[in-house]
Amino acid sequence: MTRIRRALVSVSDAAGLEELVLALHELGIEIVASSGTGKRIAEAGVPWLAVEEVTGAPEMLGGRVKTLHPGIHGGILARRDVPEDLARIEEFGIKEIGLVVVNLYPFRETLATPGITDAEVIEKIDVGGPAMVRAAAKNHQSVGVVTSPSRYAEVIAELREHDGELSDETRRRLAAEAFTMTAGYDAAISAWFMGNVALPDEIVVDLQRERELPYGENPHQAAAYYVDRTVSRHLLTGVVQHGGKGLSYNNLADLAAAHAIANEFDEPACAIIKHQNPCGVALGNDAAEAYEKALAGDPVSAFGGVIAINRPITTELAARLAEQFLEVVIAPSFEDGALEALAIRPTTRLLEDTDLLRRGPLRHYRPVPGGMLVQDSDSADEPRTAMTVVTKVQPDSREWADLVFAWRIVRHVSSNAIVIARDCATLGIGAGQMSRVDSVRIAVDKTPEDLCAGAVLASDAFFPFPDGAELALQAGITAIIQPGGAKRDDEVTAAVDAAGATMLHVGRRHFRH
Repeated sequence: MTRIRRALVSVSDAAGLEELVLALHELGIEIVASSGTGKRIAEAGVPWLAVEEVTGAPEMLGGRVKTLHPGIHGGILARRDVPEDLARIEEFGIKEIGLVVVNLYPFRETLATPGITDAEVIEKIDVGGPAMVRAAAKNHQSVGVVTSPSRYAEVIAELREHDGELSDETRRRLAAEAFTMTAGYDAAISAWFMGNVALPDEIVVDLQRERELPYGENPHQAAAYYVDRTVSRHLLTGVVQHGGKGLSYNNLADLAAAHAIANEFDEPACAIIKHQNPCGVALGNDAAEAYEKALAGDPVSAFGGVIAINRPITTELAARLAEQFLEVVIAPSFEDGALEALAIRPTTRLLEDTDLLRRGPLRHYRPVPGGMLVQDSDSADEPRTAMTVVTKVQPDSREWADLVFAWRIVRHVSSNAIVIARDCATLGIGAGQMSRVDSVRIAVDKTPEDLCAGAVLASDAFFPFPDGAELALQAGITAIIQPGGAKRDDEVTAAVDAAGATMLHVGRRHFRH
């Protein structure tokens, strides 16, 4: 270990700065700082040396050029075990810098600022900061680099314990964190420049652990929730938890599914999710009606479900929700008294999300051995004008509304997916079967017999044979919506015509494997 005699400090985040510089001064470590950081150091009553006094050159170009100078980088990069390096910096009067404390311009935070211009974003792309961080991390055998205020306390403690020295192990760990930080910073910049390009030649993600989870899909699997810092918002951004246990891996997976369905509708809507599939979805005149209709779709499967409602939870609705065991309830807000009414279920996680209708992800990722499958996100943005009636009978106004509703839901169901609906509420859902006929059979079986007559059916992909449609028609289904495009489309259409029912082709499928 080598005693640190000079530190360079240049930070955008001033958290913990006073404690840090007071400790460095106490240890006799000289502090070199950029002008903005230097002013804050001076306020702490600690002497400091300006960067321009070290470089002999003023800050220029509106602050774009400050530390990009041999007087700084020579002091950081000189190898202490290479005599030629030491002789060279001595020749130019450059002093060794043994500690670099730098955090970068707030690029991600700037992106989230409403009305921000491209010019303002570009000025928050740090150049000198990453250069110093990478230089110090590269020369970690001799230089410590600290990029987060969360590390100040332990660095101070070690410096005090070892009279101004950091161990090899600490310097190497800090260097790893530094390179991870600069990689993530550049990933965010890259993502911004890519804009809305769905599938660029290269994709760089920056995943940061947001929280540890009790376990994964099963108790023997370790798990954590990571957020992609190349985007401005994530599943739990702005979410406040009011009650219940900590969120689990399966809770978050189901929450994402519930969140996606809640995003589908401007009308009051309720989605009940089990194992990432909806077991009940409905629209209503208000949140309470939407919940009652969604619950009626499959009250057995709703036990232990995750519920998303896109309207505030009233006290009356909360009392009704409390009658059911639920894993998670998420809504934009909870009215006075609602949280108290739900408190009788102390394990239920109550999430308030004022931004429930935020935009979904640009891309969908799925890991495979040694790589990743990437696709742009699926959307059900087909207008009604894109839906072609292929039968002799036309849908009536109620059937049209139900068909469009069912079509928006079916893409959220694992394929082969079948949704039976009436009055903008699901009645039966068949999910994840290897045979489309089996999915139809499950959806029909789940639909109360007295409700099947006059209901509609949505299929995420075409019927390859008439048998699936025939099974639905025999149960009383009067309208079907599907992509079409099968070799036997004519046979399927003939079967629907023979039953006096109606059918729409959309021309696009919505598989969710």
